[in-house]
This record gives sequence, structure tokens and C-alpha cells, in this order.
Amino acid sequence: MNGIIGNGLFQRLALAALAIALALAAAVGCGGGGGRIVFKSKSEIYAINADGSGLTRLADFYGGSPTWSLDGQRVAFTSHREDVGFGIYAMNVDGSGLTRLADARDRENHISWSPDGQRIAFVPSRNISIAATREGGGAPLPVGIYVANVDGSGLTRVTDLSFEESAPSWSPDGQRIAFDDNDYRRNLRQIYVINVDGSGLTRLTDKGGQYPEWSPDGKRIAFVVNEYGDAEIHVINADGSDIAQLANRPEQTVTRLAWSPDGQRIAFSSFFPLAGATNQISVMNADGSGVAQLTDDFAGSHSPVWSPDGRRIAFLSGMNGSWGVYAMNADGSDVKRLINDPGAHWRPAWTR
Repeated sequence: MNGIIGNGLFQRLALAALAIALALAAAVGCGGGGGRIVFKSKSEIYAINADGSGLTRLADFYGGSPTWSLDGQRVAFTSHREDVGFGIYAMNVDGSGLTRLADARDRENHISWSPDGQRIAFVPSRNISIAATREGGGAPLPVGIYVANVDGSGLTRVTDLSFEESAPSWSPDGQRIAFDDNDYRRNLRQIYVINVDGSGLTRLTDKGGQYPEWSPDGKRIAFVVNEYGDAEIHVINADGSDIAQLANRPEQTVTRLAWSPDGQRIAFSSFFPLAGATNQISVMNADGSGVAQLTDDFAGSHSPVWSPDGRRIAFLSGMNGSWGVYAMNADGSDVKRLINDPGAHWRPAWTR
């Protein structure tokens, strides 16, 4: 990493890495059976136990987009340094392997871990320049979906489409990435699947789609169609066959989908944009039956994420006039505020 960032910055990042490592080690040690929830607040990254105890600040240097690896041993995030700007970083729990993967022009980026925790897929908001390339005076690389090893090596641009690719989602076997991109011919976003090496690009949809999410068994992909003021939730086989509509939400916009760990249910958040209504969280069976709205509060609730055992859902909410991180049973009962934090935002993540 020498030569990529200056010695002073390296020392500051090393100290930050040590602080994060200690916090992460404590987080893993005290998480218990309920695991840990990580979230962003006021440009800092925090983790908290599932019972609301053990609040720990993981990063205090203008971090964003925190994402756990599936095994809970690594964290990826964005950070802003005044002397070098935004960057995408990854590090191990023990503080080793602090790596700046790329420059990024925005602190909110789509970051997705491979199932084995060895690679990261990400989409910068605008142009990026790889640190080694920038050191050699190269021009910024174009936007797309990139994959890199967690040590910063092997960075590869996977897609080369419209420069508006977003929402990468790894297949459970780690071989493919689903994403959405703009179809200028029809002014719709469409769902694509591509091999991690950039081969085998396949468009799965023709009538629109965004926010693809793989089922835990890797056989299906759920996605959203937000069009003409209505929202639909669909599921399609990973080879593009047997598309089915699971839910129709008239006059609503669906913002997020989340499969339960056993693949039997899907949680989502939606709102009525024309009525000025706020997001609320619902859950349904994977076949579209049993749709139930779990929250109903004036301030809104959004960004649902399942606990590893599928029994509870964490989310962000302003219910009861107090914005923060909440958790509830998968049927909407036993709602508990884990932390009262007006600055809490960005989709939380729950790990073992």
C-alpha cells in the first residue's frame, strides 16, 4: 500500500484499523446467538447486539455503506479522507488486510460480498480510479460492476453496458452476479445475470426489473418492477424461465426485498409516493400468498433484514416519534427499539 497513499494517511488509517479491529473483535465475542447488526449513523459505522446491548462504533472516519461478509469476519465500507477523497475499503476482523480497493466519488456505493468472503463486488456512483492505476498517472476507469479480492488484487471490471449498472447480488454458489441496468430503448431498468469473469451476460427480463435478490438455494431471483405508479414483485428462475408475479402493489413503490434464510418468505418495504405516505414493511410467502403488513407508523419503516435464524427482522424506523434501529418477530410482534438514533440510515446488515 506504500506509494498509494501517503505515510501520514497510512498511519491514520492504521490507527483507525486498530480501533475497528478491537471493536469488531468485541462485537464477535459478545454477539451471542442473536448475532450482530451493523448500520450507518451520521457518516459513522456502528454495530449492536440483537438484544440492543453492546453498541460499538466500528468506524469514525466518515464511513458509509457498511456490509458484513457472510461469516461476520470482515467488513467492507466506504470512507472519506480530505486528502484523498472517497474510497472503498475492506479489512479483516483482526485488523489485518486493511485495503483500499478503489477511489469512489460518493460515500454511498453498492457493495456485495461473495459467499466465501474472499471477494467484493461494487458499483461506484460515478467514475473511479484504481489506486495503482492512479499512482501511475492513469485516467479514471469507467463506471460498471467491479470485482476485487479482499487484499486489493485481481480487480476486474465485470460489466460494460450503459454505465448505469447497479444493485449487484452474488449467487449463493459465488459463480454469477445478478444486477439491474437501464434499457434505454424502453426507458426501463432490466435484470441481468453475468458470470463473475464477465462472460455469459444474459438479460432475464423484458418488461422491467430492479433490486434483484437471489433465493438462498440459488434457483430463483426475486425482483421489483416499479412502473407507471404501480409496483410488482416478481420471481424468475436463474436461467430466465418461469417468471411469476408474486405481488401487485397499486400506486406504490417497492424499495427493498429480502429473502428469509430458509427461502420460504420475502420481506419488503413499500410506500405510496403520490399520497406522500412513508415506507412500511410487509412480508409474504415465497409463492406470493400470505401478504401481511407488519408496520404501520406515521414516520415510516424500511430496509428490512432477516436474522440468521429467520425468526426476527431488523429495520430502520421513526415509529413512536423516535428514529432508530428496531427489531421485531417475523410476524410483526415484539417490536423493540435497539437504539434511539436520529442519524441512523442506510440498510442495516445482520450477521452471526
